[in-house]
Amino acid sequence: MKIGIIGAGQWGSALDFALSQKNEVLITSRHHHDLPGFTTLEKVLECEYLVLVLPAQVIRPWLSEHPLSHDHKVMLASKGIDIETGKFLNQILEEYLPIEHMAVLSGPSFAAEVRKGLPTAVVVSSHNAQLAKRYADAFPDFMKAYTSDDVIGAEIAGAYKNVIAIASGISDGLALGHNARAALLARGLVEMDRFGKFFGAKNETFLGLSGAGDLFLTASSTLSRNYRVGLGLAQGKSLKDILIDLGEVAEGVYTAQAIYAVAHKHEIYTPIANEVHAILQGKDPKQSITDLLERKS
Repeated sequence: MKIGIIGAGQWGSALDFALSQKNEVLITSRHHHDLPGFTTLEKVLECEYLVLVLPAQVIRPWLSEHPLSHDHKVMLASKGIDIETGKFLNQILEEYLPIEHMAVLSGPSFAAEVRKGLPTAVVVSSHNAQLAKRYADAFPDFMKAYTSDDVIGAEIAGAYKNVIAIASGISDGLALGHNARAALLARGLVEMDRFGKFFGAKNETFLGLSGAGDLFLTASSTLSRNYRVGLGLAQGKSLKDILIDLGEVAEGVYTAQAIYAVAHKHEIYTPIANEVHAILQGKDPKQSITDLLERKS
């Protein structure tokens, strides 16, 4: 395949490395990167198959400025919810492309380990089984790519796990122990599944690589930006300073706001996400822990 990647941050660069093992890959971004296939956006858009790896909050304005051809096929490798509209990223992309030309990439996959060629398993979800397989087959031998038709489940799992990862970082930052973190992740998975079911997602998606797999990875390692946000908050650092230190986007910060708004609108019970949102707005993390422990369910 000839594949064009839009977005050359850590994840985009890692996908460039991985997909280049078996395919011709071109990659672009706003700023120049020293990558073999780096080129202009115009050249990348000449590719029929694209991988979109932009920050979630950038995707809607980017698409409005750079309309795609209806012949393009796109795999979304970004994770989040648009905070202005409350829409999932696939819903935004559907405004610009036929639904059968879209796929979503999910699963536990730290960019640093993909760049080292370490064993990784991911999921390509699409309403078009042939397109999902086409993208899945493009991955190298060290990456096992499964396929699924649960697009909304993959979207929600990929976005929600970043919020739970912030909560996990807070728990570890407050030295609450392994018991607390295990309970938090288990209840976070239940909460993620509850949220997903409202939108028609499948239960098995949350029990698999896209849900539990990605959640356990993201919520338990300092390789995770969202986990590091939680650690910083627990240490009393301001969100502004934490994000400056990260130097990259932590999607969970925006996703927490979006989930809070969507859950409030539809009356979905999301206590952990609500507390993460409150902490990001300035609530004392220790008070949040007390409030979570005092819940009846």
